[in-house]
Amino acid sequence: MKVNQAEIVISAVKPEQYPDDGLPQIALAGRSNVGKSSFINKMINRKALARTSSKPGKTQLLNFYIINEKLYFVDVPGYGYAKVSKSERAAWGKMIETYLTKGEHLKLVVLLVDLRHAPSNDDVMMYDFLKHHNIPTMIVATKADKIPKGKWQKHLKVVRETLQVEKGDPLVLFSSETGLGKDEAWKTLLKYCHMEQSEEES
Repeated sequence: MKVNQAEIVISAVKPEQYPDDGLPQIALAGRSNVGKSSFINKMINRKALARTSSKPGKTQLLNFYIINEKLYFVDVPGYGYAKVSKSERAAWGKMIETYLTKGEHLKLVVLLVDLRHAPSNDDVMMYDFLKHHNIPTMIVATKADKIPKGKWQKHLKVVRETLQVEKGDPLVLFSSETGLGKDEAWKTLLKYCHMEQSEEES
């Protein structure tokens, strides 16, 4: 998809703050350092709309980005970051759970995992949570450029087996450095939003 416009519209905490314009929403979930901001920036061809940080745990709210006035990316707080207090983690967990189970316009969750390592227990718990609640899920394996091409399939197999990926759930190899997987990811996102990619955008 060719992105002409992208901006953050609100950082929300509770349901009454979610945008209610009926546009489809795509949530992005993953560990604090998995590269969610880099994924957003690559997908929308921006260098720094979503702030990347060397300090994990920076996103503490639900950040809603509107894309081309057609859909939202919703960046949710990263999990698995130890330097956050238990009470903060519990509050984030409740906020994320509320959005994922009650967000009326949520069409798909993009679960980002780091291709270099086997998915963590937190990744497995998140995937199980999404499956338990029948939330459509696409898995994006980031940082593919950090691994030799010949080893990609071996690492993807580890992702599949650790998460026990259900048949039919898309698994996309991605690199925010090279753009690998960007077109495939957009194609899948638009399908779940029931939007077609026009010829000039594909």
